[in-house]
Amino acid sequence: MSQKDYVMEPRWYVVHTYSGYENKVKTDLEKTVKNRELEEYFFDIVVPMEEQIEIKDGKRKANLKKVFPGYVLVKMIVTEETWYIVRNTRGVTGFVGSGTDPIPLTDEEIRAMGFEDASISVDYDVNDSVQILNGPFKDSIGTVKEINKEKHKVKVLISMFGRETPVELEFSQIQKVD
Repeated sequence: MSQKDYVMEPRWYVVHTYSGYENKVKTDLEKTVKNRELEEYFFDIVVPMEEQIEIKDGKRKANLKKVFPGYVLVKMIVTEETWYIVRNTRGVTGFVGSGTDPIPLTDEEIRAMGFEDASISVDYDVNDSVQILNGPFKDSIGTVKEINKEKHKVKVLISMFGRETPVELEFSQIQKVD
């Protein structure tokens, strides 16, 4: 990979690790990034987890389970140095990709994993009137009170039983009313 081939914008890459090393890789990589002052190249290091509810002896128990055992997702800018650092982190067996070139995830793959790209843009603002497109409040008209871009949620006040009631919705569940 030559220097000119690098894309100087952060993309998500999948790093393969020894099974059971995912959290250690995340911690070690975060330490190395901090020690080498490379924060402008590394944006996020994630071991995707999901909550699994288990009912044992009539008791509900929530466990966190790795969604992709043996993999860590890293949002980074790939350069000779950052590539080397990730490859040489203890527990890392390599990048997922072809040979030596790490292949970034596509926007579709990121969405399929439940990671929406942070650069999502919405065409409504706080205090705009919106219509709810689906779910239990379908066709209700409400007012946007809060937009949370990190979680891709929006708080909308709708009138229910004569009272303003806040409901939390996904970005895709509402549209602006002109």
